[in-house]
Amino acid sequence: MTTRVLPWTPPSSTDVEMVQVGPHWDAVRAPEALGERALALLGGATGAVIADYNLLYWLIHPGSAQHWRRIRQVQTLGTGRVETTYIGVPPIDRTSGPYLHWRVPLGPGRYLTDANRLREALVRAAVAELGTQEEGDR
Repeated sequence: MTTRVLPWTPPSSTDVEMVQVGPHWDAVRAPEALGERALALLGGATGAVIADYNLLYWLIHPGSAQHWRRIRQVQTLGTGRVETTYIGVPPIDRTSGPYLHWRVPLGPGRYLTDANRLREALVRAAVAELGTQEEGDR
């Protein structure tokens, strides 16, 4: 079954907007060190990424990470979860931190990250950073 992605744009005001994960996109959260390594592995294949202090959030198609095997220190948020999750989304022009900002800004052709590529990059980053890829692997 194909999930239709609903039209969505980030806030145009100066305030952060709390957006429900799921209707427009799901999110994958990783700690900054792991996330930065995954970003380097993804290169130009990454979509938009939100940074919030020491965490990075990738936006992905709803449901595309629903059945991932758990990667240490990485959390998938959105479709298929019992709880409703919201994340803070910065205004479109906030592209530097340390506060909530776009680590990789949205732009033409840069919106959602391919979940399979992201998972591969995060697994490789976890092996490099943590010496293990998935929970239970020791």
